[in-house]
Amino acid sequence: MSRGRTLLERVETWAGADSEWERVPGDPAHARRVDMWIALCFLITGSLGVELLRSIDSLGQLQDSWAWPHVAVAVGTIPLVWRRRWPLLVASGLSLHLFGFGLAMPAVAVSVPMQVVYFVALFTGVAWARDRRAMVWVVVGIVLLMFGWLTWQFAVGSGVEEAMSHTGEPQVRQGLFSPAAAYVVYTLLINLLYFGGAILGGQAAWRAALQRDRLAEQARTIDEQASSLQRQAVVEERLRIARELHDVVAHHVSVIGIQAAAARRVLRRDTDAAEAALRSVETSSREAVSQMRELLGTLRTGEEAPTGNARSPEPRLTDVPALVDQVATADVRVECTVVEDFPGAVGAVPDALGLSLYRTVQEALSNVRRHSTASAARVFVRVDRRPEPGFAHGYAEVEVLDDGRPRTGTSGTGLGLLGIRERLSAHGGVSEIGPRVTGGYRVRVRMPLPEDLS
Repeated sequence: MSRGRTLLERVETWAGADSEWERVPGDPAHARRVDMWIALCFLITGSLGVELLRSIDSLGQLQDSWAWPHVAVAVGTIPLVWRRRWPLLVASGLSLHLFGFGLAMPAVAVSVPMQVVYFVALFTGVAWARDRRAMVWVVVGIVLLMFGWLTWQFAVGSGVEEAMSHTGEPQVRQGLFSPAAAYVVYTLLINLLYFGGAILGGQAAWRAALQRDRLAEQARTIDEQASSLQRQAVVEERLRIARELHDVVAHHVSVIGIQAAAARRVLRRDTDAAEAALRSVETSSREAVSQMRELLGTLRTGEEAPTGNARSPEPRLTDVPALVDQVATADVRVECTVVEDFPGAVGAVPDALGLSLYRTVQEALSNVRRHSTASAARVFVRVDRRPEPGFAHGYAEVEVLDDGRPRTGTSGTGLGLLGIRERLSAHGGVSEIGPRVTGGYRVRVRMPLPEDLS
């Protein structure tokens, strides 16, 4: 019992009984039209075959009957119109047609057109059945019916000899096998190839359709993921631009404010110095406007630069000392120290990583000027290729220290620190941001270096 159950489970697995996928035509109306034309072609071909059999006197007792052979052909071909809508019903019905008319009108049932019709019906039943478990039982029933009928024919007295004899006399053995054994084996092989070909071919067609559907589903999933990644990339790019815009505006507006205040103080004492300070304000204003136009153009077009305009190079980690020199004033002294484990290590830091660290220093110094009473600040740039926990290939780090206290009434929006955290998330870095125990404020950001840093 267990062996029989195991065999049945294997057959059901092979037939796809455990699959929830159902094969349906992509365009049911088109499939119905195609099946109607197929049924019509078989109807015409089968009727022509009947007339050819009549012409060579091969219809037997129906030789003088004109209507019934054509009725048998019509009953056996018209159901093909619904072969893909009700595949198992059509396969079962035409198998019964073969059995019934094989007894009543054997010349019609075994004609080539009708044999092709029966093959197509069984093939379609296996290839298009939506209930695969029911398909297994239907196919088993059809095979048992047909081979049971053959066995019954072989077992009836002299049925084999009568089927073989054309003159009423027994045939003489002429080959390796006796005439009766050869006839039985030949008939069984023909039917095995006939039914086996229809079943195996139908199952292969079902498997191929399943594979095509899965590939199409995978293609749709890939397209959806690609679209999602593209939308995500656009969002991330716009967030990057928003961070850049915030950092640029905050930095330059802060510098402009400091330079304007200095110009106002020296205006009464030194006209030349005041003029130089105002020129610095003008230069900073033009630079801020230029960078904002570039960023807004990128945001509008979705490209790296507005069409027709060459975008200026973005700052790198090597530009931090120049940034420090730019923001240093008499009121806030700023010093920069670069520490690298080999000459040129800072310049070898990738541009994207260097830009994030540069913007971190820029934001930290802007906060020092706007929100702190600090009179001095120190900036450290460090690049170390030695492996550390969490930094398998070393790290690049910036640190900004000041000696001031928070200035009352100057609380910010928090967008600057949010931008720093977003950059950290993008590069997998760590940070230490907050007041120091010894006084002042610390902003320290460390990001991992890639393996292929030259």
